[in-house]
Amino acid sequence: MLVDSPPEPRAESAPAPPKRRAIRSIGLLVSVLVLLLLFLTSIAIGAKSMSLDQVWHGLFEDSGTYGDVVVGERLARTLLGLLAGVALGLSGAVLQALTRNPLADPGLLGINLGASAAVVTAISFFGVTSLSGYVWFAFAGAAIVGVFLYILGGARGATPVRLALAGTAISAALYGYLQAVMITDGAALNKMRFWTVGSLASANTDTIKQVLPFLVIGTVLALSLARPLNAMAMGDDTARALGAHLTRTRALSMAAATLLCGAATAACGPIVFVGLMVPHIVRSFTGPDMRWILPYAAVLSPVLLLGADVVGRVVARPAELQVGIVTAVIGAPVFILLVRRRKLAQL
Repeated sequence: MLVDSPPEPRAESAPAPPKRRAIRSIGLLVSVLVLLLLFLTSIAIGAKSMSLDQVWHGLFEDSGTYGDVVVGERLARTLLGLLAGVALGLSGAVLQALTRNPLADPGLLGINLGASAAVVTAISFFGVTSLSGYVWFAFAGAAIVGVFLYILGGARGATPVRLALAGTAISAALYGYLQAVMITDGAALNKMRFWTVGSLASANTDTIKQVLPFLVIGTVLALSLARPLNAMAMGDDTARALGAHLTRTRALSMAAATLLCGAATAACGPIVFVGLMVPHIVRSFTGPDMRWILPYAAVLSPVLLLGADVVGRVVARPAELQVGIVTAVIGAPVFILLVRRRKLAQL
């Protein structure tokens, strides 16, 4: 595990030069336009071939076959991909800032595994079979792990190293529990197999309505933490001198990450690498200022997720690859490259 020591104090929160701010603003606007284009592409392209005219009629005029496919399936799937991408990107950026580890992601602290363990429990011991039923178990599992992680990491005395070590311990325990239950319960294994890959295929409006309040609260909370996280990046002593409340910031950061990652995992399953790659790549051109990292991550993460989902629908027609598989195929070599670059930079 890579855990960075606190960086030397620097004026990260100082206003950027006007030219740099203008470039960042233009870049963010371009990113929003790319996201809009991918949003429309996700609605227009699917495993079933349809002309743009058929898509248009299905979206605005037809309540029959085309309407069922476009509105009932593709639109809901695209909306869920957008929301899950925002959640994963923001939670990854917040956790990287909280642990001071630019290679951290929501899986590092065991939040994804908490949701997975809760779903396995719901299926194996309570007979829950529908997505609308176990989405609440998944969210509850993520929330419980978030609270337990904060307590185990030291609560008021929590530090980035303690949180990372606590997350590793919790992840190991939950992984063992998952394997034990699925090995001894064949029915749970069969039902979990599709969910654990990470997919948007089962998206529907009910699922979106269930997780939307948690995603909205988590998003607002994460964006509001940009300034205190900037102060914490300069070290605890400097952050205190700047007036940052360290305990409150850490607690709110854990709450935001749990809300976002828990809701996204509950709705889609554990989708890997999005929360790792996007914030890390964003930081390479925005610098360490969380006031820019968070908005960029919120826009570019759904770009990656929707793009991966469209690729998965096209490359294996008439079947499809789950988005979790595509992001893993993309993310694994990118992760290796990022680690290699960090090692070379430390030589």
